[in-house]
Amino acid sequence: MADQSFLSWPFFSDAHRKIARELEAWIPRELLTLPRTSDEDSYSRQLVTTLGKGRECWLRYVVPDEYGGVAPKLDVRTLCLIRETLSRYSSLADFAFAMQGLGSAPLTLFGNAQQKKAFLPKVCIGQKIAAFALSERVAGSDVAALTTTAEKQGEEYLINGEKSWISNAGLADFYTVFARTGEAPGAKGLSCFVVDARSKGLEVTERFQVVSPHPLGTIRFNGCRVPVTNLIGPPGAGFQVAMATLDTFRSTVGAAALGFARSALDEALKRVLTRKVFGQLLAQQQMTQQKIADMATEIDASALLVYRAAWAKDSGAERITREAAMAKLYATESAQRVIDQAVQLLGAEGVIQGSRVEELYRDIRPLRIYEGTSEIQRIVIATQVLNFHARQNGLTIEERT
Repeated sequence: MADQSFLSWPFFSDAHRKIARELEAWIPRELLTLPRTSDEDSYSRQLVTTLGKGRECWLRYVVPDEYGGVAPKLDVRTLCLIRETLSRYSSLADFAFAMQGLGSAPLTLFGNAQQKKAFLPKVCIGQKIAAFALSERVAGSDVAALTTTAEKQGEEYLINGEKSWISNAGLADFYTVFARTGEAPGAKGLSCFVVDARSKGLEVTERFQVVSPHPLGTIRFNGCRVPVTNLIGPPGAGFQVAMATLDTFRSTVGAAALGFARSALDEALKRVLTRKVFGQLLAQQQMTQQKIADMATEIDASALLVYRAAWAKDSGAERITREAAMAKLYATESAQRVIDQAVQLLGAEGVIQGSRVEELYRDIRPLRIYEGTSEIQRIVIATQVLNFHARQNGLTIEERT
């Protein structure tokens, strides 16, 4: 078991510690005994079902209590703890949990009572799989540049365009889709819709094979009609919906990276405490100790940034754009370094396909890209810092995602 002394930090309540203990006990009993199938979609569905069933039902934490959850609003520290713990054992289990939250968050944060009632109770028990359809080939982190359109025609919107790099594409039962409705130029002319996956005019056009396997693909809208009642929030509020969603979930990406890093350190420690070189344990070698010290320090620094951001959000901060970007940037970049060092310490065993650290080496790489690349996070952080100081002189710098 990974070091859990961080749970004594003041960021957490006894309720958080109880959740962490219960999930740690649940994983070997329910998750690790789940038969792994070669069909990626089938296994992902099984994971969602498993996470949403029974008394322990971990998906309860991605919806409000009114719709089957456990609290009036999303608790980001809990989301981070669950993602960190799941990712120490299974990147796909973490993915399944995270996408139920990310894909339904626009409804949770901005949906009306009717929309929430139609989707969230089934998200909570794993009966509806969610997806977040924001990215396009020419508009990834630059949300204001997206080209998918939604034209109002009477009591319907007609959606046309293409979304790419969409997690759960082809697997989801519904998508929260961002499209240009044209109320104003750029980011102010976007809106968000909930779209049933069975809607006529919605098609999954391709699926991608990625280094860390999970359902990922492109969806195309060709005259896809959705009722006006499927609009999430007011027209033109799409950018606000997207940013609020990312504000909530971006720090949880850092938590997943943190789980990967902790798992890598555990594998490295097992190796250096048992493997002898020139009559000494690897753990007794000064160069090994330097690596272990650096890995442990980066893990603690990541945890502090991740749970600082989560605590700030849970404590009522309206926006945690800077804090979440810092957490996501540092935790994913440092996890890449920690895992690379673990591979080095394991030597040849670290590059054997199917070994734990080889899996981690592949699993960490996408986290430095999705929900905003590391380069975009640096722009966000710099903009936030510059804006803070520019306001002192009556200046404004345009915010980024």
